[in-house]
Amino acid sequence: MAVTEEGNLLHGPSESEYQPITRQPSLYKPLDTFALQKEKHYQQQYGDMYFLRLAKLKPFVEASAAEAWNGLEISGEHVEKVDRVLDVRQGKLCWVAGTIYMDMPLKPNILEDISKDHWISAPPLLNKYRSAPGIDSVMLEDESGRIQLIGNTLDREMLVTGCIIAVMGTENAEGNFEVVDIKVPDLPPQAERWHTSEPPAKTGEDVKMDEPISGNGKKIAIVSGLSFSGTSLEGSLEISLLTEFLLGEALDTGVQESVSNISRLIIAGNSIALDNEAMPHDSIGNARKAHKKYGYDASSYNPAPTAHLDNFLASLLPSLPVTLIPGFSDPANISLPQQPIHAAMFPQARSYSYFPAGEGQEQLPGWFDTVTNPWEGEVEGWKVLATGGQNVDDVFKYVESEDRLSMLEAMCRWRCCAPTAPDTLWSYPFQDDDPFVLNSCPHIYIVGSQPKFDTDFIEGPEGQRVRLIAVPEFAKTGEIVLVDSETLETEVVRFVVPN
Repeated sequence: MAVTEEGNLLHGPSESEYQPITRQPSLYKPLDTFALQKEKHYQQQYGDMYFLRLAKLKPFVEASAAEAWNGLEISGEHVEKVDRVLDVRQGKLCWVAGTIYMDMPLKPNILEDISKDHWISAPPLLNKYRSAPGIDSVMLEDESGRIQLIGNTLDREMLVTGCIIAVMGTENAEGNFEVVDIKVPDLPPQAERWHTSEPPAKTGEDVKMDEPISGNGKKIAIVSGLSFSGTSLEGSLEISLLTEFLLGEALDTGVQESVSNISRLIIAGNSIALDNEAMPHDSIGNARKAHKKYGYDASSYNPAPTAHLDNFLASLLPSLPVTLIPGFSDPANISLPQQPIHAAMFPQARSYSYFPAGEGQEQLPGWFDTVTNPWEGEVEGWKVLATGGQNVDDVFKYVESEDRLSMLEAMCRWRCCAPTAPDTLWSYPFQDDDPFVLNSCPHIYIVGSQPKFDTDFIEGPEGQRVRLIAVPEFAKTGEIVLVDSETLETEVVRFVVPN
């Protein structure tokens, strides 16, 4: 006897006629905020980035501090502003703005690179840079000098190298600044939805031409850490289920109609697995450099992972637009901002990369858009900021907290999406501007390759609202995130293959 319950595929053929299901179109506008020039120069010093960041954010953090502390009186003494760190005077209650520098002995340094070049066993990778209490120190610096910060207030505030803050307190007899309160720049101004792109127009007979509407139940799918490997088939069944789900080839008609509302897939980093087995090693197990060879070298390059990723993308692209963000383990430059993975890596998917533009016409993005890390763009009218996760992973090593979502919030309030670059996070040495500074507030902030899914809304002093999303690694959790394009509410879909 056939099973005919609604939602079950195990039933006999039906004579009913079904309307074809059409996928919702994607309204998408990428921004080239983090794109580098083709000619790159590395002769310049990295210190200029910190001065650029301080010059850019100091007016905002001073405005926030002045609003809170101007006219404030503590124990009969008025709080005064000083312009430079070296203008702080002993016993004088004041406030000053500057850049945080964390002096931590366990942070990476150039000696580690020298030890590797001399075939000495490299120090083990650390989960945290923090040492025992009393060893690490917090400094505030500007163009004039540096002063050490102390006090219990520092224990309650998340601080890392490179963030711009204002501190209020007094200098003690030992020359240290005892902090009473801390202020940050807080969220930048936020534009309205559809600020730079055109909203969809209504269709119908009784519609005013100048009255736009928002999308109809669209969803944005986000996945990270696919980790295609050339030596292991682990996770291949989950990826097959993911492909069938996104294409609407599985489950019942009701679920297929829901999947048709997914207008775009964002892949947030680490699509290729970091395969240590393919690296040559010496007799004691340390990775070593192989002799340089010309042409193809199978011992140092395995084409299988990118071929698997290309097949995955090529199966989705006829039905679903894809934005591909590189990550730490992907074939892109290691320093931030990572530039797009070259389209030559994807012989099948690259045919969807862009539409040729005519003379004098704007170049339109294709269904397959390889972008930078970090990346900014507009998806369904919302401004999206997304990274592959290296920025949060590095901030995690500075702080005692294990709450990744609080780190996303802190970076938004610092107005900097990669504060530890270039100190412990490799970065291009910018000279004219720091692109990691947030000039405008995103509506959605996505960070990929995180240990688990987490999300929340944060609000700013001027009514800004940001949806924070920590996207888990699919290879470890089997989870993807769906974001409603109207409410920005999230849901998680998990793919599990029983043992």
